[in-house]
Amino acid sequence: MRKKVLLVNDDGYHSDGILTLRETLLENGFDVTTVTPDRNMSGSSHSLTFTRPLKIEKLEKYENFYYVVDGTPADCVHLGYYVVLNGKKPDILVSGINTGPNLGNDIFYSGTVGAAREGTLLGITSIALSPSSSKNPNFKEMSIIALKLIEQILEKGLPEKVFLNITFPNISLKEIKGVKITRQGRGVYKEKIKKYLSPSNEVYYWIGGEESFDEDCEDGTDYTAVKEGFVSITPISLDLTNYEAIKVLEKMGFSI
Repeated sequence: MRKKVLLVNDDGYHSDGILTLRETLLENGFDVTTVTPDRNMSGSSHSLTFTRPLKIEKLEKYENFYYVVDGTPADCVHLGYYVVLNGKKPDILVSGINTGPNLGNDIFYSGTVGAAREGTLLGITSIALSPSSSKNPNFKEMSIIALKLIEQILEKGLPEKVFLNITFPNISLKEIKGVKITRQGRGVYKEKIKKYLSPSNEVYYWIGGEESFDEDCEDGTDYTAVKEGFVSITPISLDLTNYEAIKVLEKMGFSI
């Protein structure tokens, strides 16, 4: 029986990353339902839209099932599961391939990661896929690696309430050294806020950041793995509780 994939992203329906991965999955016999935002929604994290109704539209120019939603990546997962698939759980939810990296602190902001988290909340085996850099990613070769990993995940499964944040190094397939299971690293972006002045003299600010691997990265992290030529697989838990901190706080004896 063909395995069913719910494919989403945060870059929109026109992104080369999701189009290339979708083609690779279809060519290898997967039943793929694609639901994406109708525009770039990078940085939208795990937000759901509650303040207005959402519209979902089928794109007729694509074969198979391809839909766009005027909302966030998490909205796409929600509508993809409950509306397009009528509540029938896919075998796996795949978010990506993103156009840029989702390493370290990126996971708190990433719509790609947010979509995978939403899938996990719905009880769907979920993964997020990204390159280590937005500079000339080879999505075809990354899709080949993604296909192999997806097949293994479908065969072996994942721990309960855990999804995977997977990052590919931006090197050729033959140069990749293998896979490393990693922990979330720290951010090594060079933060930038640019100031702009409109023709009517109104001031605007644009938040951004420049990718940088110049700083030393800790061993065992996602940053270090891709920097050394490995595919990074970071397991992310839905439970954000710091259990060690519970013990510390209990000893502090809060009272009112």
